[in-house]
Amino acid sequence: MVAARALLFWALVYSYCGVCACIAGLRLLWSIGRRPGETFRWVVRENPPACLNDPSLGTHCYVRIKDSGLRFHYVAAGERGKPLMLLLHGFPEFWYSWRHQLREFKSEYRVVALDLRGYGETDAPSHKESYKLDCLIADIKDILESLGYNKCVLIGHDWGGMIAWLVAICYPEMVTKLIVVNFPHPSVFTEYILRHPSQLIKSGYYFFFQMPWFPEFMFTLNDFKVLKSLFTSQATGIGRKGCRLTAEDIEAYLYVFSQPGALTGPINHYRTIFRSRQAAFGC
Repeated sequence: MVAARALLFWALVYSYCGVCACIAGLRLLWSIGRRPGETFRWVVRENPPACLNDPSLGTHCYVRIKDSGLRFHYVAAGERGKPLMLLLHGFPEFWYSWRHQLREFKSEYRVVALDLRGYGETDAPSHKESYKLDCLIADIKDILESLGYNKCVLIGHDWGGMIAWLVAICYPEMVTKLIVVNFPHPSVFTEYILRHPSQLIKSGYYFFFQMPWFPEFMFTLNDFKVLKSLFTSQATGIGRKGCRLTAEDIEAYLYVFSQPGALTGPINHYRTIFRSRQAAFGC
């Protein structure tokens, strides 16, 4: 029975991966047919926009983890010694997504906005196995200790929300408060997605990202049109007036993700999700 369920599960994963790849391929052909000259345009941003070095957001810092040897980049605001608020971003984001929270909470907390493993200025291991959930959970535990804390207010959004859930499950003594935005409890999410086809379709990128190199390639088309659309379109962008991303904000994301190889680390997070979820729950 267990073997049959596992077979059905992997059949679903790879079948839906194939469907998503076919849809992406058709979109690629459509783009080439309409604007062949624009489709493969990819501009690497050489200089960061000024907003990424805004001193009001905090100080850029680095910490090297002993066990993994990886160097993590983060931006910190607020006085040392205050309670720690640790912020974990989602995909496709980086520390800058927490710019408003860095300003808002620095009077009461030592606020740390992290670049997750493989993102931004944090080291990006080349092997996808280095992005298993147990590695991501260990990152947060080790960073917390390296910063000189044994507990924190942990806040996560999207993919960072899932990591936050798992850290709280595995190391509850380290989390004084848990705030998760836009990600349900992992067990609930797994059950829900398998029972509701509409959510399965919305989460299709999980399956599409199982493919090597092709997802990164699709993101670069038309000078990262997909990335821009994620933040500005009516379907997925910020709809509230006064809160929408400015042109400089968009350039900040383009600067980070237009660098050669910058998308592989973030997408590698998803490439191990189906194999590492069960192991992560074992802590």
